[in-house]
Amino acid sequence: MPQITYIEHDGTEHCVDIAEGLSVMKGAANNGIPGIVAECGGACACATCHVYVDPPWNDKINPMSDTEEAMLEIVEHREPTSRLSCQVTVSDALDGLVIRIPESQG
Repeated sequence: MPQITYIEHDGTEHCVDIAEGLSVMKGAANNGIPGIVAECGGACACATCHVYVDPPWNDKINPMSDTEEAMLEIVEHREPTSRLSCQVTVSDALDGLVIRIPESQG
């Protein structure tokens, strides 16, 4: 199983194994990672699972859809590496992925 590292805004790290095919958001929810609220349950309809993907991983994650792009327009503190964690699918290629949780969601 790929290991994903979630880093809270205060620097607290959570390294967890996530099954392939799950979203980064679902992996956080299943493991009690704080800061990824996911009010819509992963339907790309609320942006409460906003995260920053560490730059070296940007080219390895699945591309952003138009719907995700539109939802990211409403998030606070959007960065070039912003993604909705419900839209990032875990695969073996993402073993070691580092996700940072914005302070606004802490």
